[in-house]
Amino acid sequence: MTVAIDRATGKRHGDRAPRPGLGRRLKHGYQKYWYAYAMIAPVIVVLGVLVGYPLVRGVYLTLTDANSLNSARTIGVNHIDATYKFIGLDNYQDILFGPTAYDRFWSHFLWTVFWTAACVILHYTIGLGLALMLNQKLRGRTFYRLLLVLPWAVPTFVTVFSWRIMLADSGVLNQVLHALHLPQPQWLEDTFWQRFAAIMVNTWCGVPFMMLSLLGGLQSIDSSLYEAAEMDGATAWQRFRHVTLPGLRSVSSTVVLLGIIWTFNQFAIIFLLFGPTSAPDAQILVTWAYFLGFGQQPRDFAQSAAYGVLLLSILTVFTSFYFRWLKRNDQLAV
Repeated sequence: MTVAIDRATGKRHGDRAPRPGLGRRLKHGYQKYWYAYAMIAPVIVVLGVLVGYPLVRGVYLTLTDANSLNSARTIGVNHIDATYKFIGLDNYQDILFGPTAYDRFWSHFLWTVFWTAACVILHYTIGLGLALMLNQKLRGRTFYRLLLVLPWAVPTFVTVFSWRIMLADSGVLNQVLHALHLPQPQWLEDTFWQRFAAIMVNTWCGVPFMMLSLLGGLQSIDSSLYEAAEMDGATAWQRFRHVTLPGLRSVSSTVVLLGIIWTFNQFAIIFLLFGPTSAPDAQILVTWAYFLGFGQQPRDFAQSAAYGVLLLSILTVFTSFYFRWLKRNDQLAV
């Protein structure tokens, strides 16, 4: 290979110019994109105050023995300084491997995983069925859409309190079962029925979002694909399997991931339906963390914060594996 050299400068033609330093690159980027930086600066500040600082503070508390007795507080005109101390990873060791680890963490973790899987499966299957129905040319389709969206549009606390009234021992649901001479479960007292009721209420609240998302995905599928499949003699099931499901792959992967994250951290429904103490075996990890930090005396801030960090870690690891699984499936499909 022949390399031409400029005799005046001694440089070889084709050589790359030396990369500018970090300071020069930052200065050039600021001069070129200053308007974009100015637009996102308020968002960065808000996220730093509302998310960044609490997260850093929470991680620090997990490394201490902070509780309501040794934290800084003000009583009247007297200010009491914090006396908690640094203990390293002892909180995590106690939560995961301590003598009460199963009762305090693993039992709630297993129930949270089951709760999340059951709710998301029900959300997706019922939402997909309703989306397929509403995607057809039906008389009054707009009215049906509005009616099915109402559970999602109504504020969560209104929906949950309504269900709480209906699930009471003398509520509408048990009155109907009594009229039909059927057993009347203790929805809000028995552990099994508490969990069943929690899944039922969360399904009621979560199906409309899944239905709307999948309905949008169905409407984006090219109708010519169905026409071609029908001309080739494909049955309704074959069209659903080979046209509908592949066409919904990108939408499904997104809404399922969102559903898993939201359901795993679904605080409002469990808390409003049972409160922080009335159903200890129906508490998922996030509500149990709230109970440790605010529902008992003394309030254990360190352990509650450790639960929050563990929740974040679990979801981060799951999301990374989920995206890798999707990427591998996409490569196999190609």
